[in-house]
Amino acid sequence: MLPLLIISAYLIGSISMAIIICKVLDLPDPRTQGSNNPGATNVLRIGGKKAAAVTLLGDGLKGVIPVAMGQYLGFGAQELTLIALGAFLGHVYPIFFGFKGGKGVATFIGSLLALNYLTGFAFIITWLFVAKVLKISSLSALIATALTPVYFYFLTDQLNATYILTLICVWIFYTHRSNIKRIISREEGVIKS
Repeated sequence: MLPLLIISAYLIGSISMAIIICKVLDLPDPRTQGSNNPGATNVLRIGGKKAAAVTLLGDGLKGVIPVAMGQYLGFGAQELTLIALGAFLGHVYPIFFGFKGGKGVATFIGSLLALNYLTGFAFIITWLFVAKVLKISSLSALIATALTPVYFYFLTDQLNATYILTLICVWIFYTHRSNIKRIISREEGVIKS
């Protein structure tokens, strides 16, 4: 049953909300505009706050739904983090969109909220605080991501699940490699008030 749920999580994760929302709203394909990334931040650039909010919510639900299904079926923390990994990989490498997806942060946050809502809230609060101080969205996401395994372990005491969560976090750093280069060279865009 677990392999089937991981595959289902991957397929759910493969549904690109950014591409769908942009198509429905008659906006340009996010893979061809702005940062060329099919994620909520790029949708914000090309379609505004409402389109971005719907994209963010949809991408978050891609993480919530499979993990919640796993909880309903009685899986433990280690299995649930594998399901979360499936949803994350679906978002980053979507089978329906040529394996070219987003960076996975919103889907990861959704998974965290379903896995352990306190960890999810800790991520969100960290992101908001860092974004308020430093005004760089990607750096805020990276700092919150780096702290997430620590939050999760201390809140759950689930070591094996923390290892899997750490793998997702490392992957998020990999998906943000171009952002990291721009942060280092001080070329990364700032959040506008």
